[in-house]
Amino acid sequence: MSERPTIGVLAYQGDVREHRRILDTIGALSVEVRTPADLDRVDGLIVPGGESTVIGKLSERYGLLEPLRERAMAGMPLLGTCAGMIFMAREVEGPPQHLLGVLDARVRRNAFGPQVASFEAEVDVKGIDGGPISAAFIRAPWISDAGPEVEVIAEIDGRVIGVRQGNLLAVSFHPELTGDSRLHSWFVDLARAALERGVHGQPPDPA
Repeated sequence: MSERPTIGVLAYQGDVREHRRILDTIGALSVEVRTPADLDRVDGLIVPGGESTVIGKLSERYGLLEPLRERAMAGMPLLGTCAGMIFMAREVEGPPQHLLGVLDARVRRNAFGPQVASFEAEVDVKGIDGGPISAAFIRAPWISDAGPEVEVIAEIDGRVIGVRQGNLLAVSFHPELTGDSRLHSWFVDLARAALERGVHGQPPDPA
């Protein structure tokens, strides 16, 4: 029987409860992550939407930025949604900010416009069966450039809104707000596969 991975949700701000609710509906174990000790407990991590500048600053302040970068480069699956996509990227168009820098892509912030321009759409995602997934776009970014190892998995109106780079998934939209759990299920499967290969978090030592 396959091991059950523990999925972390970076919990500085953003849609933490919504992501955990989706994970609950598909029977996944989830925990909130704020510190390196929290990170050690997980086999995969979701970086939710919110403010990418705040996520970067707090990751640096709490000493999480470098350990998370090391875990991602060692093969731990990451899923970034909206601001999470920005945080994962190597470069963002605009003022400098703290970035994880593991996704070989340049991202344009607020590319689809301000909050009043938010919208929902049905999006085909390569790797997900069953037809388009429901996606909410809120001050959403898009990817303006990507390296050769980055696979485009979703587009809308010719704009790249979803990519995969090995163990890394990043999308411009909020799947956790529409009730469609298929992207989360795919991510949990990636974390399970990584766990079975020996890429996993370490449980805390017993007291």
